[in-house]
Amino acid sequence: MAPPAGRLAAAALAGLVACVTLGAQQAERARDFRYKSGVDLVNVTATVTDADGHVVPNLTRDDFIVHEDGERQDIAYFERERVAVSLGIVLDTSASMAGDKIEVAQQAIRRFMVDLLHPDDELFLIRFSDEVDVVHRWTRDRERIAGSIRRITPYGATALYDAVAEAVVIANEGTHPKKALVVISDGNDTGSTVTPRAVRGLIRQSDVLVYAIGIDSRNDRSFNRQPVIPPQFPPPTYPGPIPRQPTVPRRPPVPTSPTPWTRSSDPVDADTLRALTDDSGGRTEILTSVRGLGAATAGIADELGQQYFLGYASTRPRDGRWHEIEVTIRGDRGHVVRARRGYQAAP
Repeated sequence: MAPPAGRLAAAALAGLVACVTLGAQQAERARDFRYKSGVDLVNVTATVTDADGHVVPNLTRDDFIVHEDGERQDIAYFERERVAVSLGIVLDTSASMAGDKIEVAQQAIRRFMVDLLHPDDELFLIRFSDEVDVVHRWTRDRERIAGSIRRITPYGATALYDAVAEAVVIANEGTHPKKALVVISDGNDTGSTVTPRAVRGLIRQSDVLVYAIGIDSRNDRSFNRQPVIPPQFPPPTYPGPIPRQPTVPRRPPVPTSPTPWTRSSDPVDADTLRALTDDSGGRTEILTSVRGLGAATAGIADELGQQYFLGYASTRPRDGRWHEIEVTIRGDRGHVVRARRGYQAAP
């Protein structure tokens, strides 16, 4: 016998109230996780792995110990559930990415966005070669981004640091408290005006997790090496105000090769990439073949879904200096914790 309509309506209403309550709780947690330089509340995203590099789930607040500048801090809140992410994809589309490289990247990024990220995550896309192009600002429309990537024709040099600087500025504007960047490049910077030191400073002033995937495929024979014809682009148009550029120190333009449309590129500068990613709690992965890009992006998606969120009220002064953060696990379990190394405490 079917239940009365009134009982069905009551059940539906109860379900709706539960969903609204859960949404309100998540929104409240999101407000708690918001980090602003210069306030006492400090948020930390922590990734915990075992000796084999596998992510360790199901830890509790009592398992974590936090020090700032060597001084023990009380953990004010703790969260281990998956929270929505404001995430930027920064894709190298210089000439060296032509052929199979860009095709594999297109497939890997689409799977990353559509199949592996949560529907509530918001995204933006930046492509870079000689110049930085913000292809899409914040959106949840994955197919729209994937379509834009499919239409990309690689060309030119590699303005990597300019692109990351622009991306950090945009990532800080995301609506979710958890923010991340995924940078994909197959070569060293050959065209930026922003210095690596300036980019590192921007990252240190934010709470953005930065991941970098470097494709060092000098000995990889799995992709073709056809010459690239430079594309013709119409003048850029903007639907609204032009985004504010980051005010960071710049260096004189780096001269490019006399033949910027060839597919040659300098090797990936792994040390510089790690200097950019490791302060944030992210990481750099260097691939020997573009064929590993799918697994690399899948690993990042897995990490984003199994991280821990810690918050503490800092006991240190707001003196404008860099304050070091150390997160460890209680007891000797062989676990490795990767988290932001510190923050800039604005006065």
